Amino acid sequence: MQILSAEQIKQWDRYTIEHEPISSIDLMERAAGKCVEWIQSKNWQRNTFHIFCGKGNNGGDGLVIARQLLQDGYNIRVYILEPGTKGSPDFQINLQRLHDLGFKDIYLLQSSDQFPSIGIDELIVDALFGSGLNKALDGLAQQVVEHINKCKTTIISIDLPSGLFMDRSSMTTTVVRATYTLTFQCLKLGLLMQENAALIGEVHVLDIGLDQNYLSEVNSRYELIDEELIRCVYKPRSPFAHKGVYGHALLIGGSYGKMGAIQLATKACLRAGAGLTTAFIPACGYDIIQTSLPEAMVIVDKEEKHLSGLPDDIEKYSAIGVGPGMGTHAETMQLLSFIVRRYTKPVVIDADGLNCLAQQPRLLQQLPAHSILTPHPKEIERLFGSRANDFERMELAQAKAKELNCIIVLKSHHTLIALPGGMCYFNSTGNAGLSKGGSGDVLTGILSAMLAQGYSPAQAAILGVYLHGLAADIALQKFSKESLLAGDVVEYFSKAFKFIGTTLP
Repeated sequence: MQILSAEQIKQWDRYTIEHEPISSIDLMERAAGKCVEWIQSKNWQRNTFHIFCGKGNNGGDGLVIARQLLQDGYNIRVYILEPGTKGSPDFQINLQRLHDLGFKDIYLLQSSDQFPSIGIDELIVDALFGSGLNKALDGLAQQVVEHINKCKTTIISIDLPSGLFMDRSSMTTTVVRATYTLTFQCLKLGLLMQENAALIGEVHVLDIGLDQNYLSEVNSRYELIDEELIRCVYKPRSPFAHKGVYGHALLIGGSYGKMGAIQLATKACLRAGAGLTTAFIPACGYDIIQTSLPEAMVIVDKEEKHLSGLPDDIEKYSAIGVGPGMGTHAETMQLLSFIVRRYTKPVVIDADGLNCLAQQPRLLQQLPAHSILTPHPKEIERLFGSRANDFERMELAQAKAKELNCIIVLKSHHTLIALPGGMCYFNSTGNAGLSKGGSGDVLTGILSAMLAQGYSPAQAAILGVYLHGLAADIALQKFSKESLLAGDVVEYFSKAFKFIGTTLP
């Protein structure tokens, strides 16, 4: 699913109007109708709805919602923000339609003295400003949003919470803090950013029937990883396959007290399909890995508690994942230097591998082409410098992926995958149960397994991140988000693979 800019979405509306054909007023009727259908699915028939409208087309959506709810017997109050300007043509038509029904509860907001008192059991529909907003709210618009946010009740924002920028950070602006966001047709960039989590609430994408042919005529550098994309990436196993077909992965990590990290990564690599998996660990972890993972092979370092070198002939391995639990001992720090001198295929680097890399930035320019770095927000700032917000971190990941000819997997709720060619993918799977120690180690194992099996680095990142989140989502059938452990997620890889397999044509 492509993620479009505000201008591209406007063009999509126009394209639909021209090619369906349908009038803009009827398209508005259709979009608002989808919102009303969603509202009707809730048990809110006896609640009063306070619908706040601007004078643009987002406000027009709000007026249609008010009319349709009114006709369905709901108790409605409408408030129009009065900036002293004439509304859009579709807004004016829908305002007249409300008047034609004899509806009287329409109030113009010209000062803060006119703001309504709203009870905790009443609901607010925010239709003040949609995705076309291009400047921060001020004056009366800012005041009404602040008033809405002070109400201790459910807030339903239409398309986007009012005040939220679609394509840039809203951290320093006033924004409606929605309980639910009902957005039209596709996700917007602002709805994928971690920094907006407290503003957007629970997001629902409503299909309003925009013409799908438009998507073949538009280019976007952002895309959501969905089932359709995964069907194009996933390669079912041949019935004549053997272990040699699916590669040999080497997982490098572990140190005294942190052997669990490399154990999780190794187990994930095995479960994700690598033909052979070897763990290179300090000597203290030999019994741990051999006992818990009999399917894995083990090579131990000469040092007891930390890694100090590399196994011989690392070029024979199909893929290498480095970092889980390995620490930053002075001798361990040299590992990455050895790898970039001796290994030519892409490397997966996570956790302490990234910390070692941050302390030796000269190695960044020497990484094998299309290596996969998997930082969380703090780790990317250790590597490349601090940024003020998620949009700047996204741009940083894009720039560094291009500069270093690598893939950066920036972990968050909607994990970002930045490719060196400029494309960015946002993941659509996963949940807060993954916010536990060990989740990143599991991802390292998956990505290493994907590379070992012959997926391209871009395919490995896309499929690996999606599978990781999907397994966590399936695991919630048994576990709560609070109780889910990284090791539990590995046990659900099988169901995740089966789910992907059953969605293939």
